[in-house]
Amino acid sequence: MKLGEKIRYLREVEGSLRGLGRAMSQQELVRAIAAETGAKLSQSYLSQIESGTRPHLTNTTRQTLAAFFKVHPGYLVDDPEGYSPELQSELRNMEDKLDLWLISGAERFRRDPELKQALLTLAQHEHSRECLLLLEAIMDTPGLMPRLVEVLRPKNRDQRPENRDQRSGGRDQGKANADGEKVRGRKARARP
Repeated sequence: MKLGEKIRYLREVEGSLRGLGRAMSQQELVRAIAAETGAKLSQSYLSQIESGTRPHLTNTTRQTLAAFFKVHPGYLVDDPEGYSPELQSELRNMEDKLDLWLISGAERFRRDPELKQALLTLAQHEHSRECLLLLEAIMDTPGLMPRLVEVLRPKNRDQRPENRDQRSGGRDQGKANADGEKVRGRKARARP
């Protein structure tokens, strides 16, 4: 957010707090600052700041506006390009919750060392959410999961239950869901 946008936003908030039901005008803001702080600020200077013509505040103006709006002076600067604390914090919070859930699952499945390690590896990955979404896409692509298992883990092929079914000539490879549809090695999804 640019400095001018922040000043406009603060005028809106101030107008609402003062019961105006609208943003304070620039002229109202200048008068209120003079009456409440004794500081002089021109409406044209405020307009230049909001329009971006004047990209920086003097330290005195920054301190005056911060005191009037009751914000930290450091707030009254342009945010760096691409900066968005709300989205980053929300996404990181979601990733943290997901990682804790995966670690908890690893603890619950501690008797299965492979599964435990897989869950811990996933929890330690920087983008664990994306990994799970990729897994969903793999599961939704017919024939991809057995092929990936065959290519990526050929040593363990004989130990995997789905491969034991394949060796048995394909008997009972799929189960039928409530609608009588074949489901291969995964849970059926409810249809809308």
